[in-house]
Amino acid sequence: MNVLQINSSANTQSSVSRKYVDVIVNNIKEKYPNTKVVDRDLVKEHLPQLNGAMIDSFFAKEERTPSQKEAVAVSDALVKELKDADVLVIGAPIYNFSIPATLKTYIDLIVRVGMTFKYTENGPVGLLKNLKTFIVIPSGGVPLNSPVDFNTPYLKQILSFLGITDITVIPADELMMGAEEKLKTAENLIKQLDF
Repeated sequence: MNVLQINSSANTQSSVSRKYVDVIVNNIKEKYPNTKVVDRDLVKEHLPQLNGAMIDSFFAKEERTPSQKEAVAVSDALVKELKDADVLVIGAPIYNFSIPATLKTYIDLIVRVGMTFKYTENGPVGLLKNLKTFIVIPSGGVPLNSPVDFNTPYLKQILSFLGITDITVIPADELMMGAEEKLKTAENLIKQLDF
């Protein structure tokens, strides 16, 4: 079992999403002792922002030059580890009604035509199949799946665009308005997850 663990919370000390991502990954390792985990901490890694050199390299019509290969090296590595994963566990707190900027940077680097999706006569088709995904989504005051939650529907949309449809969301929302009950609900849901 290969697990890709992604953390995007800027709070590295007391983050709810980081805590529960760790719990989920540890539960998987307990059930499958030979599990290999790739830990992608988007806050500590400082991934490069999508730029013109990358885009030119993505769409190069001939063999890439050395500088073009260098421009897409990080993106290629991220796509490879995503393709190698059997389970994806994402910590995605709601920041200002949406996803953290670090997670958006990561998404921009892994949404690659011909690698994670392709265009067909009937429109785009995702190429990442059978990737079980768990997303921990905490918020201070935003109710999940409300009109002001732009995090949850966006993540579901972008993942399904890539072919990932087996998605379980672990909500821990509105923590500034009664965290104890919300966290207990999240913990109970995590205990019932099927890996």
